Amino acid sequence: MNTNSITRLTKAALTGFFGLYALFVAFGNVTDYQSNYQFVHHVLSMDTTFEGNSLMYRAITSSTLHHVGYIFIIVLEWAIAILCLLGAFKMIKHRNDDAIAFHEAKKWGIVGLLLGISVWFLGFQVVGGEWFAMWQSSDWNGLDSAFRLTTYIGTTLITLLLKDE
Repeated sequence: MNTNSITRLTKAALTGFFGLYALFVAFGNVTDYQSNYQFVHHVLSMDTTFEGNSLMYRAITSSTLHHVGYIFIIVLEWAIAILCLLGAFKMIKHRNDDAIAFHEAKKWGIVGLLLGISVWFLGFQVVGGEWFAMWQSSDWNGLDSAFRLTTYIGTTLITLLLKDE
């Protein structure tokens, strides 16, 4: 096995690992809906942010909207899992093909990882962390997890985007 083959398998593995992670997260959110629903409820309600903060006009207190938001997150997690796993499978399938064919095989993984950045950076860090002031909550703060995931996704995405020979 040459270095190029190992590099291609590494790209497939990193993408597949994240696909498996997203699969476990989505499955857990469906089978234990209430646990993470509480997280969404408290973040959107802003009920554990600093008392008297002037950002409370941003709070969403409708449980219907909480469920809609949470279900949207779960659907995105399933999509991330499927796309990343499909991308990993396609990369493995085309690992011995020419550079153009292998590059084309990466597209589903790239889309899945972009959706991952959308959920954990845009959704959790930007919208949850800043708009809903999740950073103010000591109990319902997912910024460390979101940062960890965004770092992994970003590293994997950069690795995938490196030119293949």
